[in-house]
Amino acid sequence: MSHLVTLPIFYVPLLTSVKIYKRLSIPSSMKFTCLSKGRGFHFPPCHMLNFCGIRILLDCPLDLSALLAFSPVPTDLGSLPSEERNNTEANGFLDSRVGSEKRQKIEKLLDAKSLLFAEPWYKTVNHLHLWNASFIDIVLISSPMGILGLPFLTQMKGFTAKIYVTEASARFGQLMMEDLVAMHAELRQFYGPEDSNFPTWLKQEELEILPSELRKIIMGKDGVELGGWMPLYSAADVKDCMLKICTLNYAEEVCYNGTLVIKAFSSGIEIGSCNWVLNSPKGDIAYLSSSSFISSYAMTFDYHSLKGTSALIYSDFSSLSDALDFEDGNSFTVPTANKLSPMSSQDLDRFNLNSYQNSKDREKLLSISSHAVDFIKEGGSVLIPINQLRITLQLLEEITTLLEASAMKVPIYIISSVANELLALLNIIPEWLCKQRQERLFAGEPLFEHIKLLKEKKIHVVPAIHSHQLLMNWQEPCIVFCPHWSLRLGPVVHLLRRWCGDPKSLLILEDVLNPQLALLPFQLVSMQVLQCQFPSGIGLQRVDPLLRTLQPKTILCPQELRSRIGFSREESSSILYYKEAETLKISYRKDSLKLKIAAELAPHFYWKTFKKEEINVARLKGQLLVENAVHHLLLDDDLKKSSTNMPLVHGGLPDPEKVMAALSKMGIRASIDHGMNDAKSQSLCVIHVKDPYKALIEIGTTNTIITTTEENVSSLIYKALDNISEGV
Repeated sequence: MSHLVTLPIFYVPLLTSVKIYKRLSIPSSMKFTCLSKGRGFHFPPCHMLNFCGIRILLDCPLDLSALLAFSPVPTDLGSLPSEERNNTEANGFLDSRVGSEKRQKIEKLLDAKSLLFAEPWYKTVNHLHLWNASFIDIVLISSPMGILGLPFLTQMKGFTAKIYVTEASARFGQLMMEDLVAMHAELRQFYGPEDSNFPTWLKQEELEILPSELRKIIMGKDGVELGGWMPLYSAADVKDCMLKICTLNYAEEVCYNGTLVIKAFSSGIEIGSCNWVLNSPKGDIAYLSSSSFISSYAMTFDYHSLKGTSALIYSDFSSLSDALDFEDGNSFTVPTANKLSPMSSQDLDRFNLNSYQNSKDREKLLSISSHAVDFIKEGGSVLIPINQLRITLQLLEEITTLLEASAMKVPIYIISSVANELLALLNIIPEWLCKQRQERLFAGEPLFEHIKLLKEKKIHVVPAIHSHQLLMNWQEPCIVFCPHWSLRLGPVVHLLRRWCGDPKSLLILEDVLNPQLALLPFQLVSMQVLQCQFPSGIGLQRVDPLLRTLQPKTILCPQELRSRIGFSREESSSILYYKEAETLKISYRKDSLKLKIAAELAPHFYWKTFKKEEINVARLKGQLLVENAVHHLLLDDDLKKSSTNMPLVHGGLPDPEKVMAALSKMGIRASIDHGMNDAKSQSLCVIHVKDPYKALIEIGTTNTIITTTEENVSSLIYKALDNISEGV
């Protein structure tokens, strides 16, 4: 019978009394899938991340731009297609179908009657419906816009994920969802209940005869987006969704499953909007969503807290839209890093206070406000369906200032079912406001100008266009702030129909991908339209210096940025590019691991010094636990017994010559065979013991094996190895 004795080779980290750091870097990997790159502020990107075996969904927005395929609430039967206009019994005239014969004749023409006359469905993130909701462990929401699709997810069978969102984003997001449900109710009331769970306009035969522009909105480029349409959730669904949310304060730590520490830091784009840092024993990841160095209301972009992570996911796609802002003569050109003036990383801290972009945006707001006042002077009204809260607040302050300077008394109306709650909420979330606004709070001054304007009755906040308060106070000309920017829902539909034929009136249209399609139901439009685009993220000019400042070891960037940004190719960072609907497996390294040990346990360690490896080693017996992404060592009560009575563990490779000398002293003859290291044996050398015993000693790359037929012989040889090896 053969007896095998194995001497393992081990590497033990350097110990301290409180923490242990492993000196070699530790490779890890994660999987990342971009589900959607989004479309700016109103439709933020959405991703799926598998990190440390935890599947994380990053944001869950809605593509509200897809509402452009639908018609707003018709004002009369004359606006409906002829086939539907003739059928007025039992809501039959509300059938969304258009006569196939007529549609085929005008298939490639797009007019107001080409739109879908039906209760709208809502387009969720492309590809998200293909994932099993029960496999999602965590959902991170970075902004109020990123929460609008969440009730669809929380209703799915098997969904049990933890949902983390800042308190401010949760409150604003809830109000936005409630407002969306309230505006949608008008369409639901008009069209009545659906005849089936599958709307007619989603049938293949109906899609085929739609104008190509509408078909593209509904189906996407290759028809892959058809499965993302859902009927809107209810107010009860929103309430149920909010009960499942865990809210975080600024920079508050929360630990998931003991292994993942999650923290939110301000992105500067909107009040409550944030970037995420995920810490685990295997590494840390920063998620950089749409962020802004320019912040008049929200807490400043805290990029310092994102520095030095193992990996950084860059998800600010607003840089891509900068290509539309650079004008070269009369034609537009795509900017590259070479065309942009350089900016050093030291300039980033000063950018919020001294910035060309800051002054440029200020000029844009002043220009818009001046146009609004000019139209008021001419006897026209101004309609502002802008949904970005920061822009609404700034325009409100600028316009009222100009009106006061002109000594004009013009009513300003804010029409929204949640306007009162939203304005009140702004006064109770100071931690997410910029430093200047916080100083107002400590000085006892109003945080925002609208507080004073409400007291002076210069602005009127009403819940609906048909409310008694509005009807009693309505005056024209006037200025109206109201939802919705798609021009398909809410008060804007009725006001636009009222003023669209007035050339003295002005519509300030927020950045819309297709303004012609947005205004299609209101043709012919005689009122003036001012379309404006507001920055909603980091510009091209600042991407490169920002990444150099953050210095992550691995950077994930959109593929579209490869040709537009001249990233610095530093040895310390590797750059990977991702595409929509493509999964990347990313390797990253963490320089050290932390092991926390109670300080009072340190004196009980019995140290052994390995001079060759230059490390100190102590043997311990206990339990290794992970809590808050840090390893903790809990020792047994009898520390001395557990560390002194255990058999020695040896480290390092035995020197074959020393082994031969030790055996010779014991009267044992042996010979050495070198050069047997191969893929099969993994042996560095083999020592043949010949007299007076028969045995084999294999010295390998990871262990040493003694093979013999007698147990006492193996013990004798082990003793010889023990004498020449360092043990602990």
